Amino acid sequence: MGMMQEFKEFAVKGNVMDLAVGVIIGAAFGKIVDSVVGDLVMPMVGAVIGKLDFSNLFVVLGQAPAGTATTLDALKKAGVPVFAYGNFITVAVNFAILAFIIFMMVKQINKLKKANPPPPAAPAAPAEDVLLLREIRDSLKK
Repeated sequence: MGMMQEFKEFAVKGNVMDLAVGVIIGAAFGKIVDSVVGDLVMPMVGAVIGKLDFSNLFVVLGQAPAGTATTLDALKKAGVPVFAYGNFITVAVNFAILAFIIFMMVKQINKLKKANPPPPAAPAAPAEDVLLLREIRDSLKK
């Protein structure tokens, strides 16, 4: 029973709950960034470069069976080795955008922290031996 109690204390700690919330929000945020990259950024980049769809850029490394379509999905389903560098480009751009957004968020949070510094802590009470020495000094002055 001791192990269950210890697990319960661990699972209910603030840090574990904060981590769980962060992971859930991070997953949702990842979907938003995927949509920004896939639906907004990559079509613009493709239009500038020449209407390329980066997810379909690949090099066939093996022999495709007769009658197999030359699309990435069809080749992968047929088990043909494919060097899909277009998908890598999409994921790399996705990461760069996500890293930039996280950087901007952290920068703003740090700016807010500097704008609202915590109130200064009250000075610590002097130690007991210092208080005793002050009493002795004051009594000697009389």
